[in-house]
Amino acid sequence: MAEVYLDCLGEACPVPLVKTQNKLKQLKIGDILIVQIDHSCAIKNVPEWARKEGYPVEIEEVEEGRWDVYIEKIK
Repeated sequence: MAEVYLDCLGEACPVPLVKTQNKLKQLKIGDILIVQIDHSCAIKNVPEWARKEGYPVEIEEVEEGRWDVYIEKIK
């Protein structure tokens, strides 16, 4: 299991979502993708998409206005 960071800081929708979708395809089952986000639209869209696809998601606010979204690749 690897933890892979995806820096989407400063990126507005839909860029973080597209980058997340593409990066997740490259990972192996059991890997954790940590998406770094600082855009309020993306913090809604990225976790919502991942949950809809069936991936476990956790969100951590690392500082005000900046989040890490943890997505576990299970399939």
